[in-house]
Amino acid sequence: MDDPSPKSGWLERLSALLIREPEDREQLITVLHSAFERNLLDSDALSMIEGVMQVSEMQARDIMVPRSQMDLIDISKKPEEFIPFVIEAAHSRFPVIEGNEDEIIGILLAKDLLRYYADPDEFNLRGMLRPAVFIPESKRLNVLLKDFRSNRNHMAIVVNEYGSVAGLVTIEDVLEQIVGEIEDEYDFDEEEDNIVAEAEDVYRIKAITGIECINQALNTYYDDADYDTIGGLVLNKFGRLPNRGESVVIDPFKFTVQRVDSRRIYLLKAEKITVAANAATDVSG
Repeated sequence: MDDPSPKSGWLERLSALLIREPEDREQLITVLHSAFERNLLDSDALSMIEGVMQVSEMQARDIMVPRSQMDLIDISKKPEEFIPFVIEAAHSRFPVIEGNEDEIIGILLAKDLLRYYADPDEFNLRGMLRPAVFIPESKRLNVLLKDFRSNRNHMAIVVNEYGSVAGLVTIEDVLEQIVGEIEDEYDFDEEEDNIVAEAEDVYRIKAITGIECINQALNTYYDDADYDTIGGLVLNKFGRLPNRGESVVIDPFKFTVQRVDSRRIYLLKAEKITVAANAATDVSG
């Protein structure tokens, strides 16, 4: 059989490579990597195909935001009490509880709070809630993604075998396992915005920011001999991949993890600390 034409599409050429049917997952991965090495697939396509294969074997518990890190709204609070929290968290959806954290009664869309500003006297938080979807920890991600699409839901509450809330997972969490980190309007990507001042001595910093840039911007003297980025320095200080909300002190700043997935840190908050604060424990949850 003649070799596939150089002008044929990558799918056609890949099909030719797959004529020898792989007998198991490992052989399929080997074939895909061979296709990449022969320029039949680019790196992005290879990464997404591997992500799809990985998702089919993962469960909700593998990627969920754990209960301790969920941003919840208590329905007993008045809008003026929780709206500052909504603004700071910057999520599009919030689980709403009544009584305790296991009693999730619905999901509040942040955009629905605009109705409060339109008519505060007529605003009814309970009436604004969308139904909450509950799934077991063992739910396969490929099945969950299908459910998200068919039911037009974007968030599911994960419960354990006893019916207690274990965490939550969003459609973005699932998609990021396939295509990588998805940045939204609250992220910043331009080089000049790697370090954003939020207040006096308080900064929002991309974890990929070089230590040399950190030293210049924050007037610090962090050693860049072993680590190129501030994320690497923070990760080394923890000694493990931290969870969102955990913090560590690297004098003279306290770094709090604001965005992280199962693989790496993305976003940090840096707050300059006083001598008294530095005397306290330097790693906290």
